[in-house]
Amino acid sequence: MNLVTFFKNVSREMKKVSWPKGQELTRYTITVVSTVAFVAVFFAVVDLGISGILNLFFE
Repeated sequence: MNLVTFFKNVSREMKKVSWPKGQELTRYTITVVSTVAFVAVFFAVVDLGISGILNLFFE
């Protein structure tokens, strides 16, 4: 398969994609950002807790 055929097939498939509307995209973006922020804070708190416990034993 040559490169031109590949890009024609990609273009054809991209036309079949159902793209989200503006409101859906905003909702999905807020969901992803809030989930990432929650996970980051969660692991930061866990890391601080483990570090505190280890400092009690190894200082």
